[in-house]
Amino acid sequence: MSTEPETTEHAEPGTPGTTEAGAARDTGAPPGPQDPAGADETPARDEADAAAGPAEAASPAEAAPGHSGEPAGGSPGAGESGEADPDGPEPPHASAGDADADGSEAGDARTMDGNGDGGEDSGADGGAAGGEGGELSEAEAELLAQRLERERIERRKAEKRGPIASGAKLSGQAADLLAAVRAVESGEKPPATVFGGPRPAPRRPAPEPARRPQPVPAPAAPAAPAAETVQAVRRVLAEGGAPEALAPLAAAALGEGADERLRADPWQLLRVTGVRPEQADGFARALLGAECGPGDERRGRAVTGWLLEQAALAGHTALELPQLTAALARHGVPDPDAAVQSALAEGETLAFQDALDEPGTPVPPDATAATAEEDGAEVERPVRVLIGLERYALAEESLADGLARLVDSVPARTAAEEDWERAAASAQGSAADLIRAVAAHALVLHTGGEASLAEPAALLRAAHGLGLRAWAATPSPAGRARFAALPGGPAASVATVTGLLAGSEGPGRDADGSLDLDLLVVFDAPQLDVEAAALLTESLADGARLVLAGDPAVLWSVGPGRVFADLLAARICPHIASRLPDPGPLGELVSGIGAGELIQVRAPGKEVVIVPVRDAGEAVHRTVQLVADSVPRAIGVPADETQVITPGHGGAVGTRALNAALKERLNPGPGRFGGFDPGDRVAYSPAPGRTLPGRVVTADADGLHLSCAGEAVVVPKDRVERCVRHGWALTAHQAAGGRWPAVVVVLPGDAAPVLSRPWVYTAFGRAERHLSVVHGVEQALPRAVAEVPAKPRTTRLPVLLAPQTTAAG
Repeated sequence: MSTEPETTEHAEPGTPGTTEAGAARDTGAPPGPQDPAGADETPARDEADAAAGPAEAASPAEAAPGHSGEPAGGSPGAGESGEADPDGPEPPHASAGDADADGSEAGDARTMDGNGDGGEDSGADGGAAGGEGGELSEAEAELLAQRLERERIERRKAEKRGPIASGAKLSGQAADLLAAVRAVESGEKPPATVFGGPRPAPRRPAPEPARRPQPVPAPAAPAAPAAETVQAVRRVLAEGGAPEALAPLAAAALGEGADERLRADPWQLLRVTGVRPEQADGFARALLGAECGPGDERRGRAVTGWLLEQAALAGHTALELPQLTAALARHGVPDPDAAVQSALAEGETLAFQDALDEPGTPVPPDATAATAEEDGAEVERPVRVLIGLERYALAEESLADGLARLVDSVPARTAAEEDWERAAASAQGSAADLIRAVAAHALVLHTGGEASLAEPAALLRAAHGLGLRAWAATPSPAGRARFAALPGGPAASVATVTGLLAGSEGPGRDADGSLDLDLLVVFDAPQLDVEAAALLTESLADGARLVLAGDPAVLWSVGPGRVFADLLAARICPHIASRLPDPGPLGELVSGIGAGELIQVRAPGKEVVIVPVRDAGEAVHRTVQLVADSVPRAIGVPADETQVITPGHGGAVGTRALNAALKERLNPGPGRFGGFDPGDRVAYSPAPGRTLPGRVVTADADGLHLSCAGEAVVVPKDRVERCVRHGWALTAHQAAGGRWPAVVVVLPGDAAPVLSRPWVYTAFGRAERHLSVVHGVEQALPRAVAEVPAKPRTTRLPVLLAPQTTAAG
């Protein structure tokens, strides 16, 4: 049998046919109920990807010859074949359903009609470019004052009262667009030549204010809207023919007076996760009648914001202007430029122009030509105009300032240099290099596989020995448990990022609001999105040290941004690459995947088993058999310690179908607690981008009682349907950060278009002792590993870090 590719966790941009099997495209009917926790990610990601760039997908896989349990000798990446099914192969069923895209756990953004926009993309390069970003205006500082970094931002803006332009003279649409921004900021319409003038000096790290604000993370569970507000919204939804089940979500998204906002602007319904423009159009027609039209200014603003939200779900912090206007045109907005300007005028979005004249910076084909004065002569420079949502734009700006401050600060010398050197001398290999780097620098990057975790652990032990207040943090509770279980790992000083920022875990904060520590080591750093990373850096006092450690080959964060990858590319601080290889056949297999090669490994202890399947029905049957029977009997790993990983939630072999089959076999019951029974394995998503594996304990009037990572959690009844799903099967993004004794990776035949090297690397790398691959794709697996890298994300962090990159160079 040939080794087959596995499906990636999200569909590539513009990839058609990635919605749930049998879903019908909406034709403008009112929206249906939303299911964030159990939703398909594909539609939202496809919308964002169609706006953000061209598709990168493996060629369709050829049909795999199926035979049950036969040896898989000679297959690349394979160890031994799966064991024979005692019951014999299941007869072929219907072909596998469309693979869902894997995305954010709580915010996996299912569309109400279950359809992805698919097949259209702008064809523009979404890669981030270097250069200098524009300064913020007084109006933007006003918006920024509403956020948690208000005090620091106001101090910095007080010193930067110059024009917002980056020193370039624009013409055409870009000039009109940015002129409109200034008109809002200043209250008058400036001329198009307002972008002239000398180039500003390179952005320098902001001076540290006297008192640092205390960042507060997003609450785990947002406060429920008032019952009166929900009832008022329910009446408006009924008038517009929309499902009343959307009332709590709409009230939470729109806040107090949500009913009046919906009556005045029905397209505000797009702020509810899962609602699509055509469904909001149907709602608007029912409320407005003849007044409703595709050219309505309110519709243009709402669709602009919706597209940027979809882009954030796909990982982008901003979109290039040509890509955004092309996507608006595809959604029936007759004047996309006017829609973008209206959104800017209302303060719902921000515009940036980034110069693309840095060495090595790729120039997108749609870059705008601008002129700038240099040495008395006008020089043409390419400029990229980006449009982004305020929250992500400000987070990226804050993160860049915080990183620049760390890079330029002098680490607090709480230990003598000879003590640091003595600690380094007692370590071995790259662990010693890491200790020496941290002794001299406040910001250090560390990369490596699972075995490399021992090196930051050695750093923490050395720091404790030197009397430093040292802590480790990880984005997920599973990662915290992984690190705490290391031999000699400092379990008492490990927290989750969320708990650290909230103050429920870790050292707490000092009188100035900074984290009360000298050294913070963040594990699984690729999982940090731009907002979490910004809060962390802003929470560190001057002189504190920050180490970001992780495996650069795994999937990027569920939330927007690619912080760890951007920092590695910027080269603004020391980077220590571990020389510790992951051991055994599994380590050899995963290391080869990271290098772009699916190699054949010897697996004498059945560490790697390939189980070929022909169709979706057989894939589900084999998966259940492996978890419930074969792995416990042959490997000695019980079903409770075996994790199933599949590309998406929907389809015939998605998490929903697999979890239903696994529950029937492993914990049958009527599902009397909202579809759950005591003992069910679950995945709880308290907030977008966070997944907590757990188990159902009981239920009562307060809600569903879970045990997650040893902690008791109560999920209110009205949130169970949206935030809890069964957890025997997860997506790769949900599983990232965790490790299990045995893992079964399911690759249905329709997964080929969404396979990528990071997805395969992440899914295969979750196994500690045993990996079974239920293989239904042909040569798409080796093709994906060799040819399909991480999908590009558009971010501004490289541009904002450009002055630091130049200084480091």
